[in-house]
Amino acid sequence: MRFVEGMRGVTPILSDLPGPETLRRKDGPRSGNPTVRRAVAAGEKQHVAWAYQRPSGGRGFGFTGAHNHDSWRNDNFRKVVLNAILWTANVEVPAAGCPSAQVTREQIEKNLDSDRPKEK
Repeated sequence: MRFVEGMRGVTPILSDLPGPETLRRKDGPRSGNPTVRRAVAAGEKQHVAWAYQRPSGGRGFGFTGAHNHDSWRNDNFRKVVLNAILWTANVEVPAAGCPSAQVTREQIEKNLDSDRPKEK
């Protein structure tokens, strides 16, 4: 990802160094990135979730997750996104995070158009 110079106003939330197997995809409009490959090869952690506080007070949240619809069943995944929505809206985030009921497979599949997840 590319952020404002000096990461001014950016707070990384989830960061890690991807494994070498993640660098094997060819460059394309939605895959591969030579700049990221060089950064990872140099040992630079990559941010996959971040918050941004604008100088004017506006707030934003970025997250590269949610590729798999079934991820919404994961309590921690869902809590990160729900907390981010509250924070972005300038609503106080509860100390234990935004409460959220467990999401069932049936609820997930009810709103899924195609590529339904397979049972594990």
